Amino acid sequence: MPEAVLRSLRNTYGETLCRLMEHDERIVVLDADLCRSTMTVLVERRFPSRFIEMGIAEQNMVATAAGLALEGKIPFVNSFAVFATGRAYDQIRQAVALARLPVKIVGSSAGLSDFGDGATHQSVEDISLMRSLPNMTVLCPCDAAEVEQMLPLIVAHAGPVYLRLTRAELPLLDPGLELKNLAGVRRLREGGDAVIFATGAMVFKALEAASILEAAHISTRVVNVSTLKPLAEGALREEAQGMKAVVTAEEHSVIGGLGSAVALALRRSALPMESVGIQDCFGTSGENLETLMQYYGLTARAIVQAVRDLVAPHSAISTPEQS
Repeated sequence: MPEAVLRSLRNTYGETLCRLMEHDERIVVLDADLCRSTMTVLVERRFPSRFIEMGIAEQNMVATAAGLALEGKIPFVNSFAVFATGRAYDQIRQAVALARLPVKIVGSSAGLSDFGDGATHQSVEDISLMRSLPNMTVLCPCDAAEVEQMLPLIVAHAGPVYLRLTRAELPLLDPGLELKNLAGVRRLREGGDAVIFATGAMVFKALEAASILEAAHISTRVVNVSTLKPLAEGALREEAQGMKAVVTAEEHSVIGGLGSAVALALRRSALPMESVGIQDCFGTSGENLETLMQYYGLTARAIVQAVRDLVAPHSAISTPEQS
C-alpha cells in the first residue's frame, strides 16, 4: 500500500465546525472542560458568544443543550466519548433521544486512543450505548475527509446524532470524498472471496489486511461502515452476497458494536462470520496507542487470521508482523 498521509480527525472537526458557524448562527457549542482536547477551543477563540464552557458537568451540559435545541439552536456537546455517552446517558435518553431534539453529541478521544489514562477514560462501549437509543444516528468516521463531509449533514439532520472521534491521527483514505447523505456504506476495495466490514480506526487496518491476503490469493473486499445507525442493512447484504465469509473490525467491544450490527443484518445468511474487536473487557493504560491495539488484537494480522480461518483454514499466510 502507498505511504499514508495522516490527519487529525479532531482538528478537522474543530476547523470545519468553525466554517459552518460562519454561515449558520443557530449552531452553538458546549464543552465539559476539555476544549483543548476536543478542539472546540477553536470555536471558543472565534465565536466566544456561542461557546459555553460547562465545566466537568456532562449531565448539565446535555440538559442545557436540550433547552437550547427547544429554542431553535443546533447544539454540539463535547467531551471524551466515555463521559459524553456514559456519564450523561440518562439526560441523552430522556431529554434528547426521546424528544428527537437536534442535539449533536461529539465523543472525542474514543476507543483506546486516550491510551495513557486507562480504563476510566477509554470508551469501548459507547457505540453500543448510543446504538441502543431510538431516534439516535451513530457515526464513526474513518478519516478526516469523512469528518469534514459529515458535519454539514449532521447540522442539517433534524434529530440527535452521536459522532465518534479518535484522538489519533488516521490515514487520509479519500481526500476527494463527497458525501450526499449519512446513510449507506462505501466499498473501498474489490474482492470476491471474503468481505471485511470495518469502521473508524480499523478501516485502514482492514485495507492492509486485504493487501496481505491478496498476496496469498485470497481476494478480499473492504467496506467502510461509518454509519452504524441507521444501518444500511440492504447494502450490507449486497456486499456479502456471493462471499465465502464475513469479518468485521472495530476499535470497540464486540458486544453491541459493528460486529453485532452486521450479524443482525445478515441473520438470515448462512455465511460464516468472525468479529475482530475488544473481547468483553475494559481498556488499560499503555505507552502508546499501537501497543494497546496490539494487546487487544486490533491489527491487520488479526484480520488476516480471521479471514484465513474462515476461507482457507489450512493455508499459511505470512504477515509483516511475523517477519
